[in-house]
Amino acid sequence: MTKGYKMPKGFLWGGAVAAHQLEGGWDVDGKGVSIADVMTAGRNGVPRKVTDGVKEGEIYPNHWGNDFYHRYPEDDKLFAEMGFKCFRTSIAWTRIFPNGDETAPNEAGLKFYDDLFDDLLSHGIQPVVTLSHFEIPYHLVKVYGGFSNRKMIDFFVRFATVVFDRYKDKVKYWMTFNEINNQTAWSDPHPLLQNSGLQLGADDNWEQAMYQAAHYELVASALAVQAGHAINPDFQIGCMVAMCPIYPLTAKPADVMMAERAMQKRYWFGDVHCLGEYPKWLPKYFERKGFDMDITAADLATLKAGTVDYVGFSYYMSFVTKGRDGDQEYDFKEPDDFVENPYVEKSDWGWQIDPTGLRYAMNWMQDRWHLPQFIVENGFGAYDKKEADGSVHDDYRISYFRDHILAMEEAVALDGVNLIGYTPWGCIDLVSASTGEMAKRYGFIYVDADDNGHGSFDRSKKDSFDWFQQVIASDGEDL
Repeated sequence: MTKGYKMPKGFLWGGAVAAHQLEGGWDVDGKGVSIADVMTAGRNGVPRKVTDGVKEGEIYPNHWGNDFYHRYPEDDKLFAEMGFKCFRTSIAWTRIFPNGDETAPNEAGLKFYDDLFDDLLSHGIQPVVTLSHFEIPYHLVKVYGGFSNRKMIDFFVRFATVVFDRYKDKVKYWMTFNEINNQTAWSDPHPLLQNSGLQLGADDNWEQAMYQAAHYELVASALAVQAGHAINPDFQIGCMVAMCPIYPLTAKPADVMMAERAMQKRYWFGDVHCLGEYPKWLPKYFERKGFDMDITAADLATLKAGTVDYVGFSYYMSFVTKGRDGDQEYDFKEPDDFVENPYVEKSDWGWQIDPTGLRYAMNWMQDRWHLPQFIVENGFGAYDKKEADGSVHDDYRISYFRDHILAMEEAVALDGVNLIGYTPWGCIDLVSASTGEMAKRYGFIYVDADDNGHGSFDRSKKDSFDWFQQVIASDGEDL
């Protein structure tokens, strides 16, 4: 038995999901169509398609998720049995504003989250809520071009203000945009759509479009932070970044410099969220690239006034890069400039497994942003086998979590990192955002459903359920 470090009093153990990946009920009680609702099923190595609206004959896994919309009281009881202190989810924007540009919200959508949060709180579980988690209203994509349009700032702030006010006495911890920095892989259309609602053509400058959309999102986030604090000064409103540290392949100076630029390009979003200003290298980069950016003096003042209270982040893997001979500009491009790490193993989906990278990342963020941290995603997608007796023996998942939780605890106990909590991703099986699969399972709780939405959707406990229960009960000492 591995012995860990006891986490501080009040540490928030829990689990994490996103509305579009588990709720289902995609067209009930006035909900509108989101970008997730027009993404078809894919699989490992086969990307999801994005259709022009919902099309007959296509398979859209987010339409049913794991049916949490109708089953959440059952799931909340299981979370409470595991010992959860918090539960991270998102509010589906299209439940509140079906098209995104209405002036009055949808009461049925607001009531659903009232009921969900009340049920969680009755079990002693604090809701931790993300405002925009890959579920922008599709209408805003088609009519306004997503966050390529400055009007999106007002639409987002209206949505944020409505839910802040509605749930001001039920939710303390909030985050604005989920994994906002995933769109640094700007040549991939999926992150651009999921993060910013961008659908671009061959003649568009995809990189400039990403930077411009991200700027509007950061302004929207800063305005939302200010609005939230005005509604309830006790709110803790964070950002959310996908933390994948990028190492140099060797000690060769060019490799080190390329890794430095890679980290700058992937995490400048956090600089703006946390420090309230653009890093010095980025305006120089815009100038060198000839990007004509719409960034006003008023925007810069807003960014400075709307910094976040904590850093929420996901951690699944690390990356590696190397320099190019004769390259003095180090124009890192993700993912083209990633190389293999010979020192770590990989998951079935090719994700590098690197527990020490989590401790490194936590130290890096503490030194750079000087804010409390919250691990709001960490997990292991795998093919699970359900035995004849209904059990799922997922020792591989337990091993992954044991190693990562120990690294997390070392960062807190040995390095002094200020950590609020830990919510493993997909604590109950749900639809994968990247592939649309149910077969890529993360949960401590098994859901009897396949990639096509067939099955009873009944819930059952995996071996990891009991293991994580004892981890929480011991505040991290018993691993």
